[in-house]
Amino acid sequence: MSLKIYLAGPDVFRADAKELGEAKAKICAEYGFEGLFPLDANVDLSNLTPFESGLAIYGADIELMDRCDLIVANMTPFRGPGLDGGTAFEMGYMRAQGKPVWGYTLDARDYGERVEQPEPGWDVQKQHVEAFGMADNLMLVGSIAASGGELLREAGDPAEPQHHLNAFRKVIEKLAASQKG
Repeated sequence: MSLKIYLAGPDVFRADAKELGEAKAKICAEYGFEGLFPLDANVDLSNLTPFESGLAIYGADIELMDRCDLIVANMTPFRGPGLDGGTAFEMGYMRAQGKPVWGYTLDARDYGERVEQPEPGWDVQKQHVEAFGMADNLMLVGSIAASGGELLREAGDPAEPQHHLNAFRKVIEKLAASQKG
């Protein structure tokens, strides 16, 4: 039985979302895994209000995650210094089920380096900035470490699909190697 991998990240918001999801699923297949991308659910949103549409997508994504054995999350910063909020939820959901959490980010800097700090250690709202040498919030990075997964930090251009695919392939290669050992 091949491992089913939930492919999380803000990739679903891209104009080339379907193609990027298919490319990631193809990489999974090369290593004997099955990649499930959120858009694979093909949710029928016709005749639904925007709110009902959101709930339908939520339900479909939960069903996909429940079918998967682990998650590989695109943790590249999205609309700010941290990763996408939906991806953070998905990582926590999978970790709460005891499933391994893996990830990658195309911003190799520590989270604290990405947060605007007019005064060292404090953000523009005068709130303390995490400085733990981690790629993102300690709870997210901790979920990866505690589950036995890995986080790949690699500098790249988030707008370039090939940069995502190169980093994703490296994560899948490490995952495949971990399954052999």
